[in-house]
Amino acid sequence: QVQLVESGGGLMQAGGSLRLSCAASGRTFSRHAMGWFRQAPGKEREFVAAIDWSGSSTSYADSVEGRFTISRDNAKGMVYLQMSSLKPEDTAVYCCAAASIWYDTNWYRGRSQDFGSWGQGTQVTVSS
Repeated sequence: QVQLVESGGGLMQAGGSLRLSCAASGRTFSRHAMGWFRQAPGKEREFVAAIDWSGSSTSYADSVEGRFTISRDNAKGMVYLQMSSLKPEDTAVYCCAAASIWYDTNWYRGRSQDFGSWGQGTQVTVSS
């Protein structure tokens, strides 16, 4: 089981940049693909980005491709989401999640059901 705590959210103007961090505890962190998801008020949770256990492969939602970058540091137990060119529609609670299965080969699909450990989330608000 991996415990996750997000930080770094805040209020930004459109066009700005923000970096979210996710601190993971648990000795199996480096065996889990990791993902970022978001949920806006009145909307369903949606996939944002994912990264495999080694950090060598990534996957992005079309809506953030080219603007957001996911990365991880296994030695520090950290996952990051660098967000740039922020838009008002990026406003949401952002959660990081760990894949349920070690070395899961479906991580890139961005399906919530493949991720079993979730953080509490951090609010990102982008004003126009």
